[in-house]
Amino acid sequence: MLTSKQRELLLFIDRRLKADGISPSFDEMKDALGLKSKSGVHRLIGALEERGFIRRMANRARALEVMKLPEGTKPDTAPAASTNVVSADFTPRRAPEQDAGTVEIPLHGRIAAGTPIEALERGDAHVAIPASMLGRGDCYALEISGDSMVELGIMDGDTVIIESCNTARDGEVVVALVDREEATLKTLRRSGRHISLIPANRSYEPQIYESDRVEVQGRLVGLIRHYH
Repeated sequence: MLTSKQRELLLFIDRRLKADGISPSFDEMKDALGLKSKSGVHRLIGALEERGFIRRMANRARALEVMKLPEGTKPDTAPAASTNVVSADFTPRRAPEQDAGTVEIPLHGRIAAGTPIEALERGDAHVAIPASMLGRGDCYALEISGDSMVELGIMDGDTVIIESCNTARDGEVVVALVDREEATLKTLRRSGRHISLIPANRSYEPQIYESDRVEVQGRLVGLIRHYH
């Protein structure tokens, strides 16, 4: 599953390779996707590479190879419109045919627990949870994609319950929006004018940003796991 920005970039690279035989530059990719910085392009390319959609060609600058396209996607299909901010009616509602202790909250697709992905999109899906799992404020749910929080017991495919807020204490696990473009789930640490987003997997390095590049969009208050 790709986010719309990942899909948009993949199709842009594929079109340019087929038209010119040369990968687009990072500046061209940044402009084509309307991103503010090339760091966003680097993160998107890293995510596509991890998922096996592209490959960097050794010993060749700017050389990318498209390995596959999303199933059922035509190369010239226009990318879906997206939004960069979580926005919805977070008011819990009683789940139909559920007991009195169960409520429904909005489910906002998938969020990376590894490389940051495009910010969360609005959706009409809901998930039923015990009312006791709700935080003090409005809540929403996210599906986890990635393994960078496994040492805190947050696994790929889990559903996390997030209390909507714009501040958090050091050490809390938060949904962080980076450059108003991409969201990730990490432990928050502040150090002077910088914020570190810390994974819970020794295979990953902390991501360090100037504080004005990071917005807190919620904190972790619960987790649901389905066993198959």
